[in-house]
Amino acid sequence: MQLRDFDADMFLRDVWQKKPLLIRNPWTVWSNPLDPDELAGLACEEDVEARLITQSRTAWKVEDGPFPETRFGRLNKKPWTLLVQAVDIHVPDVAALIEPFRFIPNWRIDDVMVSYATDGGGVGPHFDQYDVFLIQGLGKRRWQVGAACDFASELQPHDDLRLLAKFEAINEWILEPGDILYVPPRVAHNGIALGDDCMTYSIGFRAPSRGELIAHWCDHLLEEIQDDDRYADAHLQAQDNPGEISATAIAGLHEMITEKMLDRKAFARWFGQYNSMRKYPETDCQIDEPLQVEDVRACLDRHIPLCRNPASRFSFIRQGAHAVLLFVDGECFECNPDIAPFAEQLCVQGRFMVDADLGKLDSGIALITKLLNQGSLAFEEEEE
Repeated sequence: MQLRDFDADMFLRDVWQKKPLLIRNPWTVWSNPLDPDELAGLACEEDVEARLITQSRTAWKVEDGPFPETRFGRLNKKPWTLLVQAVDIHVPDVAALIEPFRFIPNWRIDDVMVSYATDGGGVGPHFDQYDVFLIQGLGKRRWQVGAACDFASELQPHDDLRLLAKFEAINEWILEPGDILYVPPRVAHNGIALGDDCMTYSIGFRAPSRGELIAHWCDHLLEEIQDDDRYADAHLQAQDNPGEISATAIAGLHEMITEKMLDRKAFARWFGQYNSMRKYPETDCQIDEPLQVEDVRACLDRHIPLCRNPASRFSFIRQGAHAVLLFVDGECFECNPDIAPFAEQLCVQGRFMVDADLGKLDSGIALITKLLNQGSLAFEEEEE
């Protein structure tokens, strides 16, 4: 899927994280990739995160899935919205919506949330902490965009929704199938379904907070620090006042922390693993019977294509001129120059044939075997 007359470089320079942008149907051919009934079916499954938002004149109510199949038939005529997270993991045609936006690095992409709303439905005026492309899939939705918000923006009292107490629209558009609205972080917006059968695909991007990074990086460091790694002052000198914490002591204590905290190589490896963890790590994707190297060689000899697990996350960091660290689902793989090109290929293609030369390398076969056994890769099923 490609976007017509869309200049990615111009978008990144002039629009990205700077201002909202309406993009009128830029697709060569637009076709809604998911039927509303299929979305409702996903919301009934145990391993799918879904929410149902119903609204009245005085209140908003949120229910968490999974939902019984009879739930949607019992909804009254009041506006309601169904939100289903990470639909790209379950529906390849929805995952394909991400491809035109790959000019944003993979590590920033979160998932595709799909919403279905009846006439007047929505989630209320709010702001997100991340960038989002809102693609209208079916029906029409009125989008109102307001001013930038921050931590001091007043919110309505609600346990489950972060609704703005005050919202004033600056711009307003009606989106029809295929139209896209880009909204930067912290910009207030409000979407209202116009008529029934309104579907919107929200491609969201991860933006780790400073606090999140510090907390998780510190947790990682604490796991590795030994209890006997302690402050020492073998060159201590007598002080005029024993109550003083000297500048020398402060410098030594501070260095104990910064020496670990500022280790850039260690941070890069940790972040690659942390950021590549699956959105739903509790889902076990490992295969029942681990493959052996000989099994993998046999499949490669038959030229069976490899496919990435749509739930898996792949990224890499360069190590010098030719080697890379490959990160897949929270695991780190050191790739020498012989297999580094393959590691980079893994991060950009969802389906591919393995080069014959790679199949002759023990290190390449070992990497593929590990990724197959942890469920990150799979051989494409052969037709009968």
